[in-house]
Amino acid sequence: MAKTDHVTFELAGHEVRLSNPDKVYFPQAGVTKGDLARYYVEIADAILIHLRERPTVLKRYAGGIEAEPFYQKRVPAKRPDWIETVVLEFPSGRSAEELVPVDAAHLVWGVSLGNIDWNPHPVRRSDLDHPDELRVDIDPTPGAPWDAVRQVALLARDVLAENGLRGFPHTSGSRGMHIPVRIYQEWDFPTVRRAALALAREVERRGEGVATSKWWKEERPPGSVFVDYNQNAKDHTVASAYSVRPVADARVACSLEWDEVADCEPGDFRIDTVPARLAERGDPSADIDDHPGSLDGLLGLASADEERGLGDAPWPPHFAKQPGEPKRVQPSRARPE
Repeated sequence: MAKTDHVTFELAGHEVRLSNPDKVYFPQAGVTKGDLARYYVEIADAILIHLRERPTVLKRYAGGIEAEPFYQKRVPAKRPDWIETVVLEFPSGRSAEELVPVDAAHLVWGVSLGNIDWNPHPVRRSDLDHPDELRVDIDPTPGAPWDAVRQVALLARDVLAENGLRGFPHTSGSRGMHIPVRIYQEWDFPTVRRAALALAREVERRGEGVATSKWWKEERPPGSVFVDYNQNAKDHTVASAYSVRPVADARVACSLEWDEVADCEPGDFRIDTVPARLAERGDPSADIDDHPGSLDGLLGLASADEERGLGDAPWPPHFAKQPGEPKRVQPSRARPE
């Protein structure tokens, strides 16, 4: 079969040209650039719930997943006039005009640039200073079993529910799980991060060694699962639900019902299985926007931690030193005998 030079998609009133649709992006799975574009068209309604009106970072793999990717915050100057954007300011003082996906045409345009997964900020274009999403990022350390990830996700569900919040879990498509939580747009980034840190510490207490909130890797128990509170710091993004991830079998970050979490297997959710799952079962996160909640409960946990002498925790390294942030204490090393 002769290879196709390009295909043109007609979406949302726009024509989007996709070059080299037969280029293989996932060699092991045989998934092409065109397959990726068609997947995003088919599941556009589901993924746009998590992307629409959000500034989003492009992660470009021009040669497929075996190529070195690069993150692109700034949309290319040469772009269609219908591409929607917003200027986002960063903690460094710099700014960037970022993509704001609003429809399937934007998704295919992103794929045309080699974008595979979608990494939105937790804010909407209408208010860039107040997140409407708290993010629970469950990240296993080396050696942690998948069952530990599921256990920690269920602990996080309980802590959220006890504090008036509803999480919507999804596999990360890689090694962990993500739980986005809609919140009222009443708090700034440092306050949302403070709430996320309190949640991480409470999950750690309940996890009895399975979960950890420790930022420094050498302080985490072997085989534990890190609850990454710093994903709520400004300028951090995570892959959205229904993103295809750059792993060999073209896995998808797939939304789940809570009663699926205990038995779910991440390899079951792939570019070739998720569209049928959506068609048959519907989208467990379809009504996520209908369930915003208050951070008051988690902020109460934060105050209780602070009264017990637990202050702030380390921030990401590109942030300036924060008031109350602990100094890094190097772990003691036994002298060789």
